[in-house]
Parts: sequence; C-alpha cells; structure tokens
Amino acid sequence: QHNRLSVNEGANDMRELKTERLTLRHIREDDAQRIFDCWASKPEVTKYLTWPTHESVETTKQVLGFWLKEYEDPNCMRWGIELRETGELIGMIDVVGYRHGNPVIGYCSGPAYWGNGYMTEALKAVVEELFSMGYAEILIEAMVDNIGSNRVIEKAGFTRVATYEQPQSRWKPEIVTIHAYRLQRK
Repeated sequence: QHNRLSVNEGANDMRELKTERLTLRHIREDDAQRIFDCWASKPEVTKYLTWPTHESVETTKQVLGFWLKEYEDPNCMRWGIELRETGELIGMIDVVGYRHGNPVIGYCSGPAYWGNGYMTEALKAVVEELFSMGYAEILIEAMVDNIGSNRVIEKAGFTRVATYEQPQSRWKPEIVTIHAYRLQRK
C-alpha cells in the first residue's frame, strides 16, 4: 500500500521531468549501448550499487529488458538522466522500493559526469515530483565510503537518520556500512 494520491491502474503515469540542465525521461531499448559504455561497465560506479559490473552489452540488454518490463507497474518510477544541451544519457535515477509506504531512491551516473552537480539537480527534481504526488517522506541510502553520493544526498536537503551494517545486496553478500537518510515534505 503506497501513499500515492492517484494511480492509473495498469498504466505508468511517470512524467518526464525537466530541470535547468537535464531531462529525466523513460529509459528505452536503444539506450543499452550507452548505459553499458557510460556506467554499467564501470567498476568505480558499480562497486557502490546493488548489482555487479556488466561484463558485456548483452548483460546490459538483458537487464534493460527487465527494467523496461517494470514500467508496466504503475508504481515503477525510473528515469534516464539526459543532458538537455547534447541529449547524452549520463545516468539513471529511480524509486528502488518502498519502506513503510515511503519511496526509496537509488541512482547512478557515468564517472565522466561526476562533480558537476547533475545528480543533485536530478535528485531534487525527483524529490519535488514525489512530494507533488503526495508522498510525505522520501528515503535514500549510500555506502559510507561513497563520499560523492553522501555529498549529493546532503546537498539535496536529506538528513542522516541512521548508520548500520548489512549485506550490500543479494548479488553482493559482503557486509557494508550504510548511511540512511530521509527528507520530509515541509
């Protein structure tokens, strides 16, 4: 049971979002090569994610097929992050799950685009969209040693509420230390 104000049953009503420098849009089948080249094949990105580095674009195509199928779920919110100026896809941001009905956000981007404020801009846009949909609280987590991501989260206005250890994911069972953050609608 999610705290959405309205849901079109069976239809994904996720809107395209525009910021000063970015367009947040549905990912598409033809994004596979770009996703692989830009971030899915980069160990410096995937070391902080729940999924392993993609060994080939074939892996990315398989995963992308799964992600695209998830758009059939009206609660699926997954945006490709595109630079408005060039149309380049530079990352993804999505609601990776819900905790007590509150959305949990996850994101990643290509290392070539780190340090430019793009992810902070994308995160703020998604937060604004989720609040406008009626959510009162948004959650996000980052591994403690992912300095850049923790900085993005704090710049977007989130407050750290806990630090704990847990397995990174079912695909990566090693224990990692996580900062948990939340942001409440004013």
